[in-house]
Amino acid sequence: MALSRSTGGYPDRMTDHDERGTTMTGVDPGRLDDQQLMKELETIHRTRHDTLLYGSNDALRAHNERMAQLEGEYLRRNPRRTVASGRTREGARDRTTGSPA
Repeated sequence: MALSRSTGGYPDRMTDHDERGTTMTGVDPGRLDDQQLMKELETIHRTRHDTLLYGSNDALRAHNERMAQLEGEYLRRNPRRTVASGRTREGARDRTTGSPA
Protein backbone atom coordinates (compact mmCIF):
# COMPACT_ATOMS: atom_id res chain seq x y z
CA MET A 1 0.00 0.00 0.00
CA ALA A 2 1.53 3.31 -1.07
CA LEU A 3 1.43 6.29 1.27
CA SER A 4 0.82 9.75 -0.08
CA ARG A 5 2.57 12.98 0.80
CA SER A 6 -0.69 14.26 2.30
CA THR A 7 -0.53 11.57 5.00
CA GLY A 8 3.11 12.35 5.80
CA GLY A 9 4.36 9.32 3.93
CA TYR A 10 6.64 8.87 1.00
CA PRO A 11 6.07 9.65 -2.65
CA ASP A 12 3.05 7.91 -4.16
CA ARG A 13 5.14 5.70 -6.41
CA MET A 14 6.57 3.35 -3.78
CA THR A 15 7.09 0.76 -6.49
CA ASP A 16 10.11 2.76 -7.67
CA HIS A 17 12.32 1.35 -4.94
CA ASP A 18 15.85 0.09 -5.34
CA GLU A 19 16.30 -3.65 -5.44
CA ARG A 20 19.51 -5.59 -5.18
CA GLY A 21 18.73 -9.25 -5.44
CA THR A 22 15.62 -9.63 -3.31
CA THR A 23 16.46 -6.90 -0.81
CA MET A 24 14.34 -3.77 -0.92
CA THR A 25 16.45 -0.84 0.29
CA GLY A 26 13.70 1.77 0.35
CA VAL A 27 12.86 4.90 -1.56
CA ASP A 28 15.75 6.39 -3.50
CA PRO A 29 17.11 9.10 -1.18
CA GLY A 30 17.23 11.53 -4.11
CA ARG A 31 13.42 11.35 -4.30
CA LEU A 32 12.93 12.32 -0.64
CA ASP A 33 12.34 15.94 0.26
CA ASP A 34 14.62 17.46 2.92
CA GLN A 35 12.21 16.74 5.78
CA GLN A 36 11.75 13.11 4.75
CA LEU A 37 15.50 12.66 4.35
CA MET A 38 16.13 13.98 7.87
CA LYS A 39 13.45 11.69 9.29
CA GLU A 40 15.01 8.68 7.54
CA LEU A 41 18.47 9.65 8.85
CA GLU A 42 17.16 10.05 12.40
CA THR A 43 15.48 6.65 12.24
CA ILE A 44 18.45 4.79 10.81
CA HIS A 45 20.84 6.33 13.35
CA ARG A 46 18.44 5.49 16.19
CA THR A 47 18.25 1.82 15.11
CA ARG A 48 21.98 1.45 14.36
CA HIS A 49 23.08 0.12 17.75
CA ASP A 50 20.46 -2.62 17.93
CA THR A 51 21.14 -3.67 14.35
CA LEU A 52 24.85 -3.91 15.05
CA LEU A 53 24.37 -5.92 18.24
CA TYR A 54 21.41 -8.12 17.36
CA GLY A 55 20.79 -8.03 13.60
CA SER A 56 21.68 -10.81 11.23
CA ASN A 57 24.59 -10.32 8.84
CA ASP A 58 22.08 -9.62 6.07
CA ALA A 59 20.26 -7.04 8.22
CA LEU A 60 23.54 -5.33 9.09
CA ARG A 61 24.61 -5.30 5.45
CA ALA A 62 21.28 -3.78 4.37
CA HIS A 63 21.50 -1.24 7.20
CA ASN A 64 25.03 -0.25 6.13
CA GLU A 65 23.96 0.18 2.51
CA ARG A 66 20.89 2.23 3.38
CA MET A 67 22.78 4.41 5.84
CA ALA A 68 25.46 5.11 3.23
CA GLN A 69 22.79 6.05 0.67
CA LEU A 70 21.01 8.41 3.05
CA GLU A 71 24.17 10.00 4.42
CA GLY A 72 25.58 10.39 0.90
CA GLU A 73 22.44 12.20 -0.20
CA TYR A 74 22.56 14.47 2.85
CA LEU A 75 26.19 15.36 2.15
CA ARG A 76 25.42 15.94 -1.55
CA ARG A 77 22.68 18.40 -0.59
CA ASN A 78 24.70 20.08 2.16
CA PRO A 79 28.30 20.38 0.97
CA ARG A 80 28.88 23.47 3.13
CA ARG A 81 27.24 22.20 6.30
CA THR A 82 28.37 23.69 9.60
CA VAL A 83 31.22 21.77 11.20
CA ALA A 84 31.69 22.23 14.95
CA SER A 85 35.32 22.92 15.85
CA GLY A 86 35.19 20.23 18.54
CA ARG A 87 34.38 17.64 15.86
CA THR A 88 37.66 18.15 13.97
CA ARG A 89 41.04 16.53 14.65
CA GLU A 90 42.39 19.79 15.97
CA GLY A 91 39.38 20.20 18.24
CA ALA A 92 39.80 16.66 19.53
CA ARG A 93 43.48 17.33 20.27
CA ASP A 94 42.51 20.47 22.17
CA ARG A 95 40.13 18.42 24.34
CA THR A 96 42.81 15.89 25.22
CA THR A 97 45.42 18.52 26.08
CA GLY A 98 43.01 20.57 28.16
CA SER A 99 43.27 23.66 25.94
CA PRO A 100 40.21 25.91 25.85
CA ALA A 101 37.91 25.35 22.87
